[in-house]
Amino acid sequence: MTTVGVRRSRRLGRGGTRRLVSLAAAVSAGALTLTACGGDGGSGGTSKSLTFWISTVPGQDAGWKKVVADYKKEAGVSIKLVNIPYDGYTTKLHNAAQANSLPDVAAVPALDPIWSSKLIDLKSIADNKSNNINQNFLAKDSSGKVLSIPSDVTASGLFINKSLFEKAGVSFPTDPAKTWTWTDFIAAANKVREKTGVKYSLTFDQSPSRLRAMVYEMGGKYVHADDSGKFSVDAATKKAVNTFVGWNDDKTMPKSVWTSGADPSAMFQSGDVVAYWSGVWQVAAFADSIKKFEWASVPTPAQPVQASDVNSGGMVVGFNNNGDASKAATKFLSWLYEPAHYKVLCETSGFLPVESGLNPAYPFKSDAAQAAFKLYNQEIPLYAPISGYFNNAQTEWVLKGKSLTEDPTKTELGKAINGQQSADKALENIVAGYNQQVGG
Repeated sequence: MTTVGVRRSRRLGRGGTRRLVSLAAAVSAGALTLTACGGDGGSGGTSKSLTFWISTVPGQDAGWKKVVADYKKEAGVSIKLVNIPYDGYTTKLHNAAQANSLPDVAAVPALDPIWSSKLIDLKSIADNKSNNINQNFLAKDSSGKVLSIPSDVTASGLFINKSLFEKAGVSFPTDPAKTWTWTDFIAAANKVREKTGVKYSLTFDQSPSRLRAMVYEMGGKYVHADDSGKFSVDAATKKAVNTFVGWNDDKTMPKSVWTSGADPSAMFQSGDVVAYWSGVWQVAAFADSIKKFEWASVPTPAQPVQASDVNSGGMVVGFNNNGDASKAATKFLSWLYEPAHYKVLCETSGFLPVESGLNPAYPFKSDAAQAAFKLYNQEIPLYAPISGYFNNAQTEWVLKGKSLTEDPTKTELGKAINGQQSADKALENIVAGYNQQVGG
């Protein structure tokens, strides 16, 4: 069985896989409307009208608006984009499947067994040699049916307030082949915080993916299944997670992000935080939104492993809702992945492409954003194979009729950070949650 994901040396550009990075290019979508969320985008499009669900941060939607506008001009097919908040997206898709009201096309974060049987086979697009799609990133079932093609690839990444580092006189690496360890980075960030008087050394997305990346870099496997499908954690993972929980002391890191959902990106953009552990998809937004200080993407730490958590920036799928809509969806996706059109998507949204040989010319005016893209491209070949584990595992679970409906990582570690339980107990509960939902 072929699984989805980024084979690594790795990491998919979105973080994405890593995606990487959305472009905040100002692009007019013409008459197309991108709604904040939508309840009426359901199944039953026509040969001339389709619904396309996405979930993106500001800036990353620009490419989708551009390509659907171009497609309407060229093919006469209207495509309604519905941008759904990430936190509710998988639930909305699940409910839509139960109500027989799926969209015609979607860029999804993961497959779901409740609707995977309704997916259009994208094999003809994936196997078209002129598209040069990286076969390692496809989601396939055991028969060879291509269930999804990434919109892009993404990875986790480290951002710093460059102005604060310079003010404090603290150096930082620029070459991923000569990067720092997490220990060295935290020491440097703490020094910058103390010298400049800002509030925190680091903010860190409340994300299992970002935590996995850090654990991988510290030599752990995080919650990992053996050949029988039973999950456990290794000693390196326990050490890394205990270290992470200890950082949440309201000095090195604010407790409020992982305990009550405070916005780490807003904290970083305020200028009162030294660094931010997030991913390439932030680049587009930062290129446009950060004006009060200089920022930079810097090499991710290796202690001792060079790694990330590689994901598809989005897994593009088509749903077999009815004959006319299914044919129209297939035609649109075939058109989308033609290199000339796909290149427009990557350039406009700032995606790291799943197709080789494109060499997108990203229209960032920001030198920091251009440098970030260059850095991510340098880092990808250095990532250890563990980087693609979770992305691959998700597809295997779906093909077995299972899914991780609720990753207990955020809840359990939030309790540990609050002092309600130990980090080791949190890991025990996380492992139990994985075994219950997707074990065996």
